[in-house]
Amino acid sequence: MCEPFMRNHQYNSIIKQLGILQHTLRTVTDRKVVSSVRSGTEEHIASLLPDSAEGRKRLLEDVSRLETADDFRRYAALLEPYREEFPRVTKEQLLKLFPKNKKLKIPDLASLDYRNISYLSWVDIAANKLFLVYPLDGRLVGVEGRFTSTHKKNYCFVCNRFEELALFTAITKKRPAFASPDYYKAVGNYLCLDGHVCNNNMTDTEALERFIRTVIE
Repeated sequence: MCEPFMRNHQYNSIIKQLGILQHTLRTVTDRKVVSSVRSGTEEHIASLLPDSAEGRKRLLEDVSRLETADDFRRYAALLEPYREEFPRVTKEQLLKLFPKNKKLKIPDLASLDYRNISYLSWVDIAANKLFLVYPLDGRLVGVEGRFTSTHKKNYCFVCNRFEELALFTAITKKRPAFASPDYYKAVGNYLCLDGHVCNNNMTDTEALERFIRTVIE
């Protein structure tokens, strides 16, 4: 069996593209249009995984034979075992990532489905804080910040989907030269209120990584 090679956001992106193809097959009769969408789907998948080994490429190229709803369901199920897990984390690791939080509330790590995670997050309601963990450049990094519900829907800066949002604001570590001791700079953006929903929606990690770098570098 092939080793897992798809991260959560890549799998989500493939499933989204397959949905577009399936909708086209169901609603469009022009074969040229169908052929163009199918070709675009294959190119999209190939661009997500440019370094895939030959066996992986054959698996992804099977999209050219998808026709019926059953075909799409079977194909999606076939992709499941090839999903990479988010790095397994322990309570001790999380405590080290957030050393200033002596009473850090740890999420139930045993209940997590690590294949469905692009970033790990949880909210401490009492402190009105969100804690976020992400594998950046081969190492786990942690970001914490204020987390305030907006009670409104709009587009999340991470997954770019229309969801109920909260304002996530974190203090950057970078300080200008000769800054006063009490200097600080906060950066914020609107994030899905529900991290599980956000992870299920994510098809790209660029915006999240850019935000994290702004905070920690």
